[in-house]
Amino acid sequence: MDKALIFMAMAGYMSIIIGIGFYFYKRSNESSDNFFLGGRSLGPWVAAISAGASDMSGWLLMGLPGVAYWSGLSDAFWTAIGLAAGTALNWIIVSKRLRHYSESAEAITLPEFFSNRFHEDKRVILTVSSTFIFVFFSVYAASCFVTVGKLFATLFEVPYIPVMIAGAVFVVFYTFIGGFLAESVSDFMQGIIMIAALAVVLVGGVVYAGGPGAVIDNLKGIPGFLDFFGIATPTLVDGVQQADGAMAAFGPAGKYGLITIASSMAWGLGYFGMPQVLLRFMAIRSAGEIKQSRRIGIIWSTLSLTAAVLIGLIGRSMFPMALTTAATSETIFIEMSTLLFPPLLAGIVMSGILAATISSADSYLLIAASAFSKNIYKGVLRKDASDQQIMAMTRMILIVLAIVGIIIALDENSVIFTIVSFAWAGFGATFGPLMLFSLFWKKTTRQGAIAGMLTGGIAVFIWKLLIKPMGGAFGIYELLPAFILSCVAIVIFSLIGEKPSAAMEEEFEMVKSQSKA
Repeated sequence: MDKALIFMAMAGYMSIIIGIGFYFYKRSNESSDNFFLGGRSLGPWVAAISAGASDMSGWLLMGLPGVAYWSGLSDAFWTAIGLAAGTALNWIIVSKRLRHYSESAEAITLPEFFSNRFHEDKRVILTVSSTFIFVFFSVYAASCFVTVGKLFATLFEVPYIPVMIAGAVFVVFYTFIGGFLAESVSDFMQGIIMIAALAVVLVGGVVYAGGPGAVIDNLKGIPGFLDFFGIATPTLVDGVQQADGAMAAFGPAGKYGLITIASSMAWGLGYFGMPQVLLRFMAIRSAGEIKQSRRIGIIWSTLSLTAAVLIGLIGRSMFPMALTTAATSETIFIEMSTLLFPPLLAGIVMSGILAATISSADSYLLIAASAFSKNIYKGVLRKDASDQQIMAMTRMILIVLAIVGIIIALDENSVIFTIVSFAWAGFGATFGPLMLFSLFWKKTTRQGAIAGMLTGGIAVFIWKLLIKPMGGAFGIYELLPAFILSCVAIVIFSLIGEKPSAAMEEEFEMVKSQSKA
């Protein structure tokens, strides 16, 4: 009966999400502009919270608490600090200028913005950026499908793969019917559910554990667990944490030095290249409403990240030996919810994970599909394609993307945090430097843009697969070196190539003056 009540609550939530999709179906399908960018009609609350919800995904309620549960405060804390700083800087520096520039460039997708920003005739930027979006969002979608699979497999003790596939089908169906506007409105609602779920689990966990003092006392005995410059090291045999009597066994604390801190905080750089966030900036109803959106977005992200880290720490105090692998540690939010609350309320709280997953997966699939259909199919392959043909191609690509994501997500031992970190690095290094240079350096050229994207995207793969395994200083998060190399490539190729045209410089100055108004 308990599981039935949990399922009823979650099914009710999913019904509401589908209802939102159908509500916006007619408006979204009036044109590709409405389907892909909602007609630039997002209000400040919807823009801010939907940006955060689409960005944070299931790793906020599973991945980040799992890191804190597994190895203590430092890794999760410095990552959260970097993310909070990145969120704030993105809203403060990028949002207003991108809103003006994307409208001036008549762009409704990120590849289209970069292409139109540099007035290219040969659609190289369009093709390269769309390809990277397709690749990295396939990985991102996989992380969401893993989250759904783990959630339902843990809750209802059912096989992982069937429920993972069912979750993917649901997300694709929802994205099919609603488009960007439905996605943004539902993401707003889901953002509210996410932060509410985090709050009730955090408060309930503290009370259950006997208060903050009792939690700290329980964790102080774990070497490095509460350190900012050290890290706990679980004692493992074949990847499984061993027991020390009734407690979990840990080895001596590891060091968490400045290079590792820089590596963790580098997560914040990723925001400058996140398509799902940048599109919200482009879709805000009015540049005059960005100031309000900025405040809402920064507060939401800061509170959510803080709660997620604390839940992981409290979870280790409550369940010292319940989760004995890095993969299962990511279910600590689920374990706490089912223990602390009656089934119906637990189901509502658990909808927070479902909310986080759906809000991200629909964004990833829609942006990746639009990158292909709007930019490659319409922009390169078939320039006379009608809106209906573009929409049909978008839905075909949605299915292909979902299949690729499902294949990647087949391994139920996948660690969500690890999957997300790679895709995050990919977007951050491929598009982050280019976005900043496009908006703020008038001398940036088309050649520099292409070189920066290719350098950043390829460097992520090389560093992750070939250099990072060497360890030591080379073990740094691949986003940081790839981001720096992309910046260098943009500057070098912009300076040695042809100068920007007079029309490009005039448009840049016009947008610059608008942004100061």
